[in-house]
Amino acid sequence: MLRRFLGLAQVKNTYRYIDTQRVYEILRTVLFFGVSIALFLGGYQATGSRNNLLTVVAVLGCLPASKSMVSAIMFCRFHSASEQVHQAAAPFDETQDTLYDLVFTTQKVNYSVAHCCLIGNELVLLTEDKKLDKKGLESHLNEMFKKAGLGKVNIGIFTEIRRYTDRLNTLIKGEREEYKDAALLIETLREITL
Repeated sequence: MLRRFLGLAQVKNTYRYIDTQRVYEILRTVLFFGVSIALFLGGYQATGSRNNLLTVVAVLGCLPASKSMVSAIMFCRFHSASEQVHQAAAPFDETQDTLYDLVFTTQKVNYSVAHCCLIGNELVLLTEDKKLDKKGLESHLNEMFKKAGLGKVNIGIFTEIRRYTDRLNTLIKGEREEYKDAALLIETLREITL
């Protein structure tokens, strides 16, 4: 946890990322507000008045605390992939480019994806949200990939685990050329998600 707090651990888009990030953001928010409150109370106790330099520092300390609270609220709205998804997707994690717990945010809608896998130029996504607007997500991703300068990517979005794993197995068995922009695509996915 200390490595996470200091920003030394890279955990984004790994299994249980959203759940652990939620706890991290809440603890960080409490700590930041706690420091500001402690500074204010320390200054008040030392001077007997709120008109002191520590009050100014405490108020300025509320700025990063508030920013942290916004992040905590965002992470409280979503959840990580279920254990069922993890068990079904784990065999692909060792041999393919995969990511967990992706939340794509737009101005109007947020799209939650439990797992995704890149095989050749096929990006296959699994969501546990049965009401997800598949066309809207596909359009958003194509727009983001175009802005990043990526080549053509075929996107498949599934809501059923079995159909998702069947599609991945079919793609693995078929001969696929290596996608020249695979590393850039994975990096782009990491950058455009929560």
